[in-house]
Amino acid sequence: MFGLFKAKKQNIVSPADGDIVKLEEVKDEVFSSKMAGEGVAIIPRSNTFVAPISGVVSKIFSTNHAFSIRTNRGVEVLVHVGLDTVALKGEGFKRLVEEGEKVSLGKPIISADLEYIKSQGKSIVTPIVINSEKSISIVIQNNHTIREGEALIEVSFN
Repeated sequence: MFGLFKAKKQNIVSPADGDIVKLEEVKDEVFSSKMAGEGVAIIPRSNTFVAPISGVVSKIFSTNHAFSIRTNRGVEVLVHVGLDTVALKGEGFKRLVEEGEKVSLGKPIISADLEYIKSQGKSIVTPIVINSEKSISIVIQNNHTIREGEALIEVSFN
């Protein structure tokens, strides 16, 4: 009875301004084959990446190139800034929060120098993937461009 009023859907918003790219088109097999999870990617136009969902920062990589946030409903969202950017060993990235911190939707998490990343021969394509403890289905926004904070992925709890 208490679960009766729980929302059956939850939006995941874009962590930055950018252009939407299908995950299958990302030039990294871990993401394009969906080994890392279902989702989408963006080509970011802004240097700050915000929380796409409210929850706890479950992971920020030591190189600050990626982070994940877990909700109290068991959904985890990974934002991976660029491809093969772990090779930059943290150069061009700045952490704005700490692992384990509770964050609200839209809270800045990582700052990235996109021009520096490109100058190092790395792609700035940013996959955003979803994993869940529960059965879910997702619907991805079909627009070509998106603004930070706009709905990017709709998660439905089955």
